[in-house]
Amino acid sequence: MKKIGFIDFFLSEWHANNYPAWIKEICAEKGLSYEVAYAYGEKPSVFDHMTTDEWCEKFSVTKCETIEELCEKSDCLLMLAPSNPEKHLEYAKKVFPYKKLTYIDKTFAPNLSEAKEIFELSEKYGTPFFSTSALRYGDEIKDVSAKSIITTGGGSNLPEYIIHQAEMVVKTLNAAPLRAKAECQDKKYIITAEFENDKKATLVYANPLPFTVCITKEDGSELYSEMKSPFFNGLISDILNFYETGKPSFCPCETLKVMSLRDASLKASEKCGEWIECK
Repeated sequence: MKKIGFIDFFLSEWHANNYPAWIKEICAEKGLSYEVAYAYGEKPSVFDHMTTDEWCEKFSVTKCETIEELCEKSDCLLMLAPSNPEKHLEYAKKVFPYKKLTYIDKTFAPNLSEAKEIFELSEKYGTPFFSTSALRYGDEIKDVSAKSIITTGGGSNLPEYIIHQAEMVVKTLNAAPLRAKAECQDKKYIITAEFENDKKATLVYANPLPFTVCITKEDGSELYSEMKSPFFNGLISDILNFYETGKPSFCPCETLKVMSLRDASLKASEKCGEWIECK
């Protein structure tokens, strides 16, 4: 049984609470042998105040006092802190020297600059990793090659939740973003983005909106769908496949394109009506 180590800012949050059961379920389906065996949490949960000790007892996981201890004991690593991407670079500096296969949960980093620093650390230590939003794995956009796309999506705040739309956009357009512009209505945003090869995207964000895609494919046909497929199952399956093979299923460079689009979109939301160049 290979041992997975969870690293989190605080463990009692939606991702850490659900991933262990899904990992067990996917392992049973695929005949794999992985378990969440170790966990490190920096502080009690901001949601329910559950401590690391209490979370580990609830999920029958062994607590580690330090990230270094966890890295030494684990076969592969899963860096969480999904609502606190500002912690990922700090954690990567401690994790990557151990050269163990690492998945980093979305949002990958708070900005493009720190995202690039994490990639540089990976190259320095030769540590394979990948990161993505689970929305990449929606059956609705599987094998879809888009010429243009309109996405919608919600969530409690734009900086944390726009990553999902950015991931779907970059995945389906398969092109680098060039610039973005936002139209703003209260806390609702319509972000227009231009890409290489004359491809275009519109990202519509408002708290109550469901995740949807409206796509014009490369062949001229059109697709509209709400994202209702079990995309988290796809994510967990791909993480386990990465642990098995040591190779992600898509080029990690796409993560930098996603971060570039996210950076420009957030800056555009603060300067409504002004084009912001993607770095």
